[in-house]
Amino acid sequence: MDQERSFVMVKPDGVKRGLSDEIIKRLTDAGLSIVTRKDMQPTRELAYQHYADSDEWYLSVGTKTIGSYAKQGLAITDVFSADDPIVVGKQVREWLADFLTSGPVVAMIISGPIGTVQKIRDLVGATSPEFADKGTIRGDLGDDTYYKSNSSGRAFENLVHASESVVEAEREIKLWFPELG
Repeated sequence: MDQERSFVMVKPDGVKRGLSDEIIKRLTDAGLSIVTRKDMQPTRELAYQHYADSDEWYLSVGTKTIGSYAKQGLAITDVFSADDPIVVGKQVREWLADFLTSGPVVAMIISGPIGTVQKIRDLVGATSPEFADKGTIRGDLGDDTYYKSNSSGRAFENLVHASESVVEAEREIKLWFPELG
């Protein structure tokens, strides 16, 4: 049977709240296998490499952030120096790097049948716990909101990272587990 791998990380807020075992249990209860894991403290360099340094990434993240602010009736310029999506995306990347390096994480390679990347994304739930379905990791265990993070000028804390695609998973696996070649 063909296998697919993904990269999953319990973020600093999940580790700090003692949720690593619960998150891992939900993944393994769904029939997925932990190939390897390591508890580690990410460096700033690793955090910067994890979040792409490209105008395409900045534009995507900045556009989503601006849309989130508008949806909540918040003025983007109350927090950011401009309403340009690339400027916003660059600031979000800084916040994400700050957050990712704020404490230990649990980095994992997870394996399962073809479709595993999407299965994990479904188990994790929507980015924001306030919009994640009940029964998902973020929907059941998450407690941050866009309003709290945006009004505090910090990254959104949502417990876990899961690769969005097979290509992204392989890039992240090489980044976080260079010792595996």
